[in-house]
Amino acid sequence: MERSKVVQDPVHGSIGVDGVFLDVMDRHEMQRLRFVKQLGLGNLVFPAANHTRFEHCLGTYHLAGRMADAIGLSREDSDAVRMAGMLHDICHPPFSHALEPIMEEATGLDHMELARALIMGDIPNHLPEYDDVVGGCPTMAEVMEAEGISAEAVCGIIAYPESTGEEALDRLWNKHEYFPSKDYAHQIIHGPVDADQMDYLMRDAHHTGVSHGSIDSERLIKTMMVQNDRIVLRRGGITAAEGLMVSRSLMYTTVYFHETVRIAQRMLTKAVENADVDLSDIYLKGDTDLMAMVEASGGKPARSVHRIKARMLDKKAFAVYSDDMTDDKAEVLLDYTGRDGARRLEQEVADTAGVDVFDVGAEVTSSSNLQGKMKIGKTDVAIADDGGRIKSLAKFSPIARSLQARDPYGWAVLISAPKGERDAVRRAASKVLGF
Repeated sequence: MERSKVVQDPVHGSIGVDGVFLDVMDRHEMQRLRFVKQLGLGNLVFPAANHTRFEHCLGTYHLAGRMADAIGLSREDSDAVRMAGMLHDICHPPFSHALEPIMEEATGLDHMELARALIMGDIPNHLPEYDDVVGGCPTMAEVMEAEGISAEAVCGIIAYPESTGEEALDRLWNKHEYFPSKDYAHQIIHGPVDADQMDYLMRDAHHTGVSHGSIDSERLIKTMMVQNDRIVLRRGGITAAEGLMVSRSLMYTTVYFHETVRIAQRMLTKAVENADVDLSDIYLKGDTDLMAMVEASGGKPARSVHRIKARMLDKKAFAVYSDDMTDDKAEVLLDYTGRDGARRLEQEVADTAGVDVFDVGAEVTSSSNLQGKMKIGKTDVAIADDGGRIKSLAKFSPIARSLQARDPYGWAVLISAPKGERDAVRRAASKVLGF
């Protein structure tokens, strides 16, 4: 008799997990995600936001299965996309997106590329101290293949999302003759209306208490179909698609780009960057593991971690908000975008203020946002009209057109410092930027 479990989930209710999916869910690689918070340090602002990547991956697996059923996928394709949903974040670093750039520097791979390597057994799948309990276990690829699921297909969906490219969108709108094989499978995990974002928006809204994450997932899934090798929504799904876009835009402003959360995350990243620790296996660690490593390294990084734990956070010293932006200010800030640009701004402000650069944090909006090209996820949701013609949601919806132009950050530059140095840093930032 095949093993099965029903997991009670606060967002989706009962989630059934059976067979090889239960085997994979119970593996140590998945169990690590119980110790990686979905929103990083978001619980410093939203106290109930203690949910984890493990819960999110189960939710994505669940929604991916429902989407696969809705569009009539074969058992083979359905199993592959459900497994990809479960494993898509398997290599997220501690504190999730906050430390992803650090992980990429340390390993040379992003979390999706690491996922492929982990699943296929090309990199270690556990820390040496766990040899006594998981040493010698088969790779996840071997477990899947034994049950008839192609590990290559699963990794392809996770690490090579064809559906997110501009070329793929061009093929859809302009009806080119060629369409990528089974691109609809990629879209279930990496598309304009996908299982990943539906789950994280609903789950993050639930645990933060923010009401903006209400999504009619039932309507979205029931109006899905495949046309030209891609997932589109029937016209009856337009209102639900608008709701998804509104939720996504507001959640980014309210939660993901919240000023205090970003300041706390910058404190953490600077502590990790400056600590004398080996990060080559960071993808195998949890939040508390990393905190303990940085604390053990001593010095300013350890003190910074202590301050985070005590919620004695840096304060906002200087900010320019979207409402106050001009073309001239955007031109100046373009020189400071990206990770290297923000570091350079921190150094210039610190030198001008006469403080240690470790005590200056800088967050700058993306270059695409400064240039008015920012899009959160894919806003070009494909809608099939009554005649079967495929059009962008923006062709039907003024709400969608407006949201495509909305700045999701709310701020363009945000500079922080410890309370005692805030005034000096504020004056220095104003001088460096000329604002």
